[in-house]
Amino acid sequence: MKVILTERVKALGNVGEIVNVSAGHARNFLLPSGFAVLADEGNKKALDNQKRALNKKIEEQKNEANTLKSKLDSVKIDLVKKVGASGRLFGTVTSADLSKELEKLGYDVERRVIHVDTPIKAIGSYKVRAKLFTGIEASFEVKVQMDPKQADELKAKQAEAERRAAEKKARQESGEEAPVEAAAEPAVEKTEEQKLKEEADKILRG
Repeated sequence: MKVILTERVKALGNVGEIVNVSAGHARNFLLPSGFAVLADEGNKKALDNQKRALNKKIEEQKNEANTLKSKLDSVKIDLVKKVGASGRLFGTVTSADLSKELEKLGYDVERRVIHVDTPIKAIGSYKVRAKLFTGIEASFEVKVQMDPKQADELKAKQAEAERRAAEKKARQESGEEAPVEAAAEPAVEKTEEQKLKEEADKILRG
């Protein structure tokens, strides 16, 4: 069912917008509360007659959106996440997650207006848009970093792998251990040291 909002309704839209809602939500809440009217030709004409009052509400909300935009444009959200062996996150950072992070900073931005153009699935920096009002869009930065504790663990693994490799090379050079000759078969299983070093290198390089 299409209705015209006569008030700003959270998680639905701004005043003057035509939105689709369930018949039950419209009849049980929006219409009796005076938050909306049916979007038929008759009501559109009635709203045109109330244009001055409606425009005043729209202008107020537009000013609020512009004020919020001026603040959001300089916002930078820093997220600390654990990552997998490929450098990817365990799960995607969603618009709901970002809405909660903005709330922590004192900004009330609904997740429905947050648009993530590039899915946040790995460490790095991302630009995120927030469509605050018709024609008013803010953008803020989201930076995802590896959990420092995990980074320290990986560096320790990397150092350990390098130490083992150096010791092995020293033993081979001193004759204590024979060098591993190239196998005739192309498929050669990597040593534990090589696997450990490659995993750490891959993640730390991001």
